[in-house]
Amino acid sequence: MVSTGGRRERLRAETTAEIKRVALQLMASGGPDAITLRAIAREMGMTANAIYGYFATRDDLVTTLINEVYTALADTVEAAWAQAPAGRPAGRIQAWARAFRGWALANPEGFRLIYGDPVPGYEAPEGGAAPDAAYRICTGIAALADAAWPHAEQLHARSGFQWSDFDDGLLGKVRPAFPDLPPAGVALALRIWGHLHGLVSLEIYGHLRTQTVDPGKLFQEELNQLVRSLGIDPGE
Repeated sequence: MVSTGGRRERLRAETTAEIKRVALQLMASGGPDAITLRAIAREMGMTANAIYGYFATRDDLVTTLINEVYTALADTVEAAWAQAPAGRPAGRIQAWARAFRGWALANPEGFRLIYGDPVPGYEAPEGGAAPDAAYRICTGIAALADAAWPHAEQLHARSGFQWSDFDDGLLGKVRPAFPDLPPAGVALALRIWGHLHGLVSLEIYGHLRTQTVDPGKLFQEELNQLVRSLGIDPGE
């Protein structure tokens, strides 16, 4: 027999999940500024006051969404990285990258929420909406450069980057995790990120739709060329 309290908790969890789902649907159809508690209440057939019983403010809802979406992305790419053989840097880099693209295609509204247009008027809490997930993605990207560095060093070591070229917040995450990665390696991590994020963004925002019938093939070729530019054979 289900207790009244247990039933109430289950219904609350279901309603909370529906609120978050509707918020992302509104964003998909109307952009970031379409996320309002009143609009969500209207879509769900609830009163605005009832919605406030689940999220005190619109910003609380957006923070929850960002944190959950960002964490799901971090979980996805970390799992792909862990499953790829540690002795194959090309395989690990490509596994992380393909997982990133696959997650973005499966969750375009989530991708837009964390990497696209900001929600108008949204103020993140101190430390950010998803500090743990942001740290995991940041160090995950640095791990790509770290895995490639033994091969890429001879190609990139003379780039002239200094620690002073980077934000202290970035260095505070990367240097403790990868103490042997030099400034040129940190720059390489940002360049790798630019390659991956740029092409995925073009695809998510529909800019490749009329340019190619097979964006997946284009992404894979970009990955192959990226790995070669790191001094690694794509088959390694």
